[in-house]
Amino acid sequence: MAGVTTFMTMAYIIFVNPSILSATGMPFGAVMVATALSAAFATLLMSVLANYPFALAPGMGLNAFFTYTVVLGMGLSWQAALAAVFVSGVLFLLLTLTKAREAIVNAIPMSLKLAVGAGIGLFIAFIGFKNAGIIVSDPATFLKIVNPHLFQDPNYAEYFKANFITPQSVLLSIIGLLVTGFLVVRRTKGALLYGILLTTIIGIPMGVTNISNFQIVSMPPSIGEIFFKMNFNELASVGWLTVIFTFAFVDLFDTIGTLVGVASKADMLDEKGHLPRANKALLADSVGTIFGSVMGTSTVTTYVESASGVAEGGRTGLTSLTTAILFFLSIFFSPLVAIIPGAATAPILIIVGIFMMESVMKINFSDMLEAIPAFLTIVIMPFSFSIAEGIVAGVLAYTFLHALTGRIKDVSLTMWILTGIFVLRFFIV
Repeated sequence: MAGVTTFMTMAYIIFVNPSILSATGMPFGAVMVATALSAAFATLLMSVLANYPFALAPGMGLNAFFTYTVVLGMGLSWQAALAAVFVSGVLFLLLTLTKAREAIVNAIPMSLKLAVGAGIGLFIAFIGFKNAGIIVSDPATFLKIVNPHLFQDPNYAEYFKANFITPQSVLLSIIGLLVTGFLVVRRTKGALLYGILLTTIIGIPMGVTNISNFQIVSMPPSIGEIFFKMNFNELASVGWLTVIFTFAFVDLFDTIGTLVGVASKADMLDEKGHLPRANKALLADSVGTIFGSVMGTSTVTTYVESASGVAEGGRTGLTSLTTAILFFLSIFFSPLVAIIPGAATAPILIIVGIFMMESVMKINFSDMLEAIPAFLTIVIMPFSFSIAEGIVAGVLAYTFLHALTGRIKDVSLTMWILTGIFVLRFFIV
């Protein structure tokens, strides 16, 4: 049940990732298959190597960087961008084999690890509200709650169209939130999964769940056009260092943030706040990225939506094994997965965000030396729409405040190295 729930909350990536990468000229169908295969392979590795309930797939944000910055912005071909992803994956693998990445995870103070969990909760809840259309962009206040009058405002017509928001979809999201909330309050086993299914069914008469031309099974498109198409020669002729560094930076700290945040929610951290077998989990991530680039997709990373499976009781690799199998099967059942509307999965992200806020109660907010870095970590994630930026803010605040208050010896060498890298990153990325 937990693995199915994780898959259901992540299934959107099968369609969202190719829609983003296809802007580079990559074929939609081929990328869709590459996305599902990469997710299946990397998640299977997580199950076998680390025995953790974490699922992986091509990362949101990294696919946007791939498309809009590297290809459309810098003018590289998608083949060169795939080469950059491959090299960053190899770099990750080398760091993992030398246990450098695990040392980074273990060096982060417990207060920041707890803050990462709460920050991810706010972040994915924000994504849920945004995907549901409950919160919309506003030029005057940045954000605002949607209301019926906005659908009559011509200034919002293009925004609603681009984000597939309709009055019916917003209403369905609210219904889904209430239905799922009711099931959670009643402690119904499989509440999140049942919430998705019930909301999808309710969406049929509302016209949100599209079942026209519905098929259950279809043969997957070929990935021949994108398989093993990396162009290393073109990559070497441009500013490849910045591209690879950015891919590496975002993936590294998104992965660390997700692993620590979801693990803290599942009580998987030991008494020192360390994640056992972290190196094996990171190995699955790095090898998954290499595999993904060969298949023809952007960087593979651990997904915060894994928290939905954890919330359903998932604690072992059986959860991720189930998710991996479903990702593989999805290449044949893509029409079935496609009927689940965003309005049905958005409420799940909001509920999971609530679950993950529990860790904030373990932070000592009466100690400002702990509270300030933790608070910045929590709020910067949703404000910047990035897990990585929240971690950067927290680490920098932690080290500098300890130095300024004469407690420099309480900061580990690894934390200072991270601080130096983060400061350097602002000048070269």
